[in-house]
Amino acid sequence: MQVQDLATAVQRVIGNVERVIVGKAESVAFSLIAVICHGHILIEDVPGVGKTVLTKAIARSIGCSFKRIQFTPDLLPSDVTGVSIYNQKNGNFEFRPGPIMAQIVLADEVNRATPKTQSALLEAMEENQITVDGVTYQLPQPFMVMATQNPIEYEGTFPLPEAQLDRFMMNIKLGYPQPTDEVNILDSQQHHHPLDDIAQIMTAEELLQIQEQVRTIHVDPSIREYIVAIANATRNHQNIYLGASPRGSLALFRAAQALAAIRGRSYVIPDDVKALVKPTLAHRIIVTPAARVRSISSTAILDEILQSVPVPNAWVSGGKGR
Repeated sequence: MQVQDLATAVQRVIGNVERVIVGKAESVAFSLIAVICHGHILIEDVPGVGKTVLTKAIARSIGCSFKRIQFTPDLLPSDVTGVSIYNQKNGNFEFRPGPIMAQIVLADEVNRATPKTQSALLEAMEENQITVDGVTYQLPQPFMVMATQNPIEYEGTFPLPEAQLDRFMMNIKLGYPQPTDEVNILDSQQHHHPLDDIAQIMTAEELLQIQEQVRTIHVDPSIREYIVAIANATRNHQNIYLGASPRGSLALFRAAQALAAIRGRSYVIPDDVKALVKPTLAHRIIVTPAARVRSISSTAILDEILQSVPVPNAWVSGGKGR
């Protein structure tokens, strides 16, 4: 598959999802970037803006199995991974898989579950496998977790620890739609939900092929150094207590490759990196208490870092010809 063919295929999926997620082109594109990079997404937004619909639309568009887990304080790890049940007929224990055994899993309101249950996702997200009663089970491929959490109502919640936040490739926000887009939403859902009309655009096998091809997108050494310089700047900033991890640098690297491919290029440019710094790094940064008091956010600090870290000289005057 040529890069242009790859870009066309992914753009068709994006267009398909945008039929139900109106006016959120950037968020939809970021979600698809995570999908084709073997990444996971944390969607942090208020209720009712389309987080669940986005996940379902992506799953249907790429022909993947979909399961939804509603996280609550009484949810147990076995409710996520599955459980071994004794079969009296044959005298053996049989594994009954949990909802995590799907290709795309929606972990709804993930911060409402206890840390013990949240940790049940860690092995699945990092190793693409789960272990139940000492037996390891491989998860289906492709595999992706799209988790949601409400940023407003913190009572009765358990904030995700830094180690778990770091497992998410991207943190995106949908936000409220524009008035004109909201009118279009009302019109489109007057008689039935447009999600019912979502067609499959590609197969899971085609997605796996795209995932492999994206990794061949060229990243110039100067762009690699630029990515590392941005990550390193977060580790030495006076308003940051904990900077981006090497996993964050790799997430930015992979995402930039995917964005370049979606844009029909076989190489990454600095603008690809800049566009993805916030969704890939902001949730990995812990701002100092003094900065929080002054209402300084991680995204504002990343804006400052992007202004201060110099773009590689070879790309300043329009980039390298290829």
